Amino acid sequence: MMMKVGITGGIGSGKSTVCKIFEGLGITVYNSDIRAKELMNSRPDIIEQVKKLFGENIYSDQNKLKGKELAAIVFKNKRALEKLNAIVHPAVQQDFERWVMMQNMHLPYILKEAALLVETGSHKLLHYLICVTAPLELRIKRIMDRDHVDRKAVMERINNQLPEQEKVAAADYVIRNDEDSLLIPQILEIHEELSKKSKERTRNLTF
Repeated sequence: MMMKVGITGGIGSGKSTVCKIFEGLGITVYNSDIRAKELMNSRPDIIEQVKKLFGENIYSDQNKLKGKELAAIVFKNKRALEKLNAIVHPAVQQDFERWVMMQNMHLPYILKEAALLVETGSHKLLHYLICVTAPLELRIKRIMDRDHVDRKAVMERINNQLPEQEKVAAADYVIRNDEDSLLIPQILEIHEELSKKSKERTRNLTF
């Protein structure tokens, strides 16, 4: 009965940085985006469905997904993105549940990192949700610097996600990852509270 906590936020908000700090506290993190890519390159049923949707050429001769080409398609075509998500997200959810079963049951909680937790409704399958936020212009700059893309390409990605305020409204905890807020104290406070909730939950389940 591991306590499962989601961590989400708009692209460029700094989820990965926050997750690394949680990992430093001994909390294991499931990265949905990384696992989704791995599943799209390893599961024959998913590969077949993606090829049917986007054509055989979306994979290389070595059957490796052409990620940049796929991103160029789906970030400009919301319907195509929805169809892709319908293939990948159920597989990721199943993979996550298997992953949870293999974790150290003595941990107070585990984290599931995903950009689209609220969009897919999968946050409802978790016990708590953390949302990482940052000002829009800072997010845009971070993505442009990280991915070496222009502002237009960044906005196409952002526009395919829920507005930040809707993610915040669904969250139990909010971490502000901007240039004015100290990140580590916010994470430590949430970690302590979640650890306390985990102990209370374990005690209630025991009796």
